[in-house]
Amino acid sequence: MQLRRRTLLGGMSALAAESFVFGPAWAVSAAASRHAIEECDRADVVLLPGRARAQADATLEALLAMDEDKLLRPFREAAGKPVGADRFGGWYDASPEFHPPNNMNGFIPGHSFGQYVSALARAYAASGDARAKAKVARLLAGFAPTISPAFYRGYPLPAYTFDKLAIGLIDAHRFTDARDAFGMLVRVTDAVLPSLPDRAIDRRVAERTTTPNVAFGWDESYTLPENLYLAAELGAGERYRAMARRYLLDATYFDPLAAGHDVLAGRHAYSHVNALASALAAWRTDGDPKHLAAARNGLGFVIDQSFATGGWGPSEGLIAQGSGKLGDSLAGNHGSFEAPCGSYGHFKVARGLIRATGDSRYGDSMERLFYNGALGLLPLRPNGEAFYYADYSDTGAKTYYPQRCPCCSGTIGQLTADYGISAYLRDRQGLYVNLYTPSRAVWRRNGEPALTLIQSGDYPLSDAVTMQISAQRPVRMALRLRIPGWAGPRTRLAVNGRSVAGILPGRFATVTREWRDGDRVDLAIDRTLRMEAVDPQHPDRIAAMQGPLALFATGGPFAALRSGQLESLRQREPGGTDWVIDAAAAGPVFKPWFAIGSEPTRLYQMIV
Repeated sequence: MQLRRRTLLGGMSALAAESFVFGPAWAVSAAASRHAIEECDRADVVLLPGRARAQADATLEALLAMDEDKLLRPFREAAGKPVGADRFGGWYDASPEFHPPNNMNGFIPGHSFGQYVSALARAYAASGDARAKAKVARLLAGFAPTISPAFYRGYPLPAYTFDKLAIGLIDAHRFTDARDAFGMLVRVTDAVLPSLPDRAIDRRVAERTTTPNVAFGWDESYTLPENLYLAAELGAGERYRAMARRYLLDATYFDPLAAGHDVLAGRHAYSHVNALASALAAWRTDGDPKHLAAARNGLGFVIDQSFATGGWGPSEGLIAQGSGKLGDSLAGNHGSFEAPCGSYGHFKVARGLIRATGDSRYGDSMERLFYNGALGLLPLRPNGEAFYYADYSDTGAKTYYPQRCPCCSGTIGQLTADYGISAYLRDRQGLYVNLYTPSRAVWRRNGEPALTLIQSGDYPLSDAVTMQISAQRPVRMALRLRIPGWAGPRTRLAVNGRSVAGILPGRFATVTREWRDGDRVDLAIDRTLRMEAVDPQHPDRIAAMQGPLALFATGGPFAALRSGQLESLRQREPGGTDWVIDAAAAGPVFKPWFAIGSEPTRLYQMIV
């Protein structure tokens, strides 16, 4: 059996000479520009019917159906205003039962409100659905009278919730033209400042302190700079740029990462990956190359310790390289990956690194999570029930989190509203196609629409991706298509039926030409079947991969497989979601995560 342990971004060792890990000189290419590659305007990318569109639509409908009085209740209650009896409960509403770690009801009242507002605002920008804009306006009108320092007195995680309120107000400002959003941001900032530390506090230090009313010392001040820099960039005031610099976790996190030292082990998974977005924001604003190096190295170390799905952080903890803890976690750990927020954070950082470096392999890591994480999430429910942990244990299953509105339960709405800007990027020369999903994208020249690309196909259940060009007049443009690092030798690209030479896995394939209305691009990505061990310490625990898809055995009970059996996996029918080892014999049916419901699953098979 030929095994592959995926290393950094598709085959690179983290310490290889051509790796993404830099030494103290922070040797970032001089060609990297802080502004060369941009995100597309959300309105310029439309998801077409398919899995991504269906999930985005369903998530928006759930957000629109969430009761507004319940959403505002924690803030009204803290401000001494009348509230009704109805509540979400769970983590969202204050509760006398809160007694960590034994009872987490009432953990962080109102914590995800800002994420819900952000998700609605982004969904409006992406879809133009006026209902989302109107709901944002109503929520902000109800929230404004409740803003007070009283909300944060004795509050467990002030920085954590302020960060989410900030992005909600920022997105309301930039996507729904909410005129008073920045005024509210100033008031929220003034209200929370007495409860914030004067600098970033390393969570590992905080966990060793005893602070009254702060549950476990879990606050995350080190994630604040990303949104503070954004507020300043959008005109909220210079104070936010100064605050952002104050909360950069340089000494114990970004500095050693920039120097190539892996300091991830033992750190909380999502928040420290999310913090890499703050490093990128610092680099884009202030230009210090160490922050770009920290983000590159940090995400590289994370990818090197990821599961075959692209997920990471079993039990919410990053691990030491070479420890074997990834494989150890398969025995009974049902909290393998914080799937909604982890996918959202990973997408942000990887998207930012594509913009910074032009390297397509960050897109490869996004693709893994797109198909093996994001698209398979159980849907958000209007009553606050949310999916949280992906389960890669020996016998796993998809389940909702026991408490309503768990940690970061609004990230699914932010994630799905961002699918368009994750699928396409742009620069002055042309369009980058990063994710393959049915969609329509507009490329602009000098701010004016110059060309529209329409993408179709049932990839990754088949090899084929088709793109049609629509343009009123001939347009010279560079079209860059991400060729996954795992792509097999039968990968082919053709324009109007003519083959394009020089297609290399792990690169963007660039076609620069004068495009005309009706031009057609056909991409066939050879979806190799390959095996990946969970880590070198557990060579007998193997996941089967078909192209970007991690294939889960379903149904159970699960028996060990003989060496070589997995290599005979075949798709039962073209374009289908079932894989079998032997179509004529009884045995488990293997499926991609987005095709799995509540049945038992096993990602890593035991090989004897």
